[in-house]
Amino acid sequence: MPFETENNRLLLEIDKEIRELNRDTINPRIPNLNVKDLKPVMCMVARSRADYLQELFDLASVCGDGLPSPDQIRHLRTLRSTYDELVNGAQALNTAIERGYLDVER
Repeated sequence: MPFETENNRLLLEIDKEIRELNRDTINPRIPNLNVKDLKPVMCMVARSRADYLQELFDLASVCGDGLPSPDQIRHLRTLRSTYDELVNGAQALNTAIERGYLDVER
């Protein structure tokens, strides 16, 4: 049991150190956040989602019973890649807020 307790203490210390390092590194680079500051990010993600989904529906209407051409697939992939990156960025921002790496105005 003492070994397990020591490991748990070490893990708690590591977690605390990671939180402090992230806060000390991230917080100075991004000003205090509020909903107004976050809205452009949320809108950008929504627009990229809409572009991706619209292209999917447009392809379906153009292709009918056929399949999209390689060029059409490349374009769809580019839209999906953009959407995925923006979603990942928004999720990283959400995590930073949840973990207290960023100051949030209430």
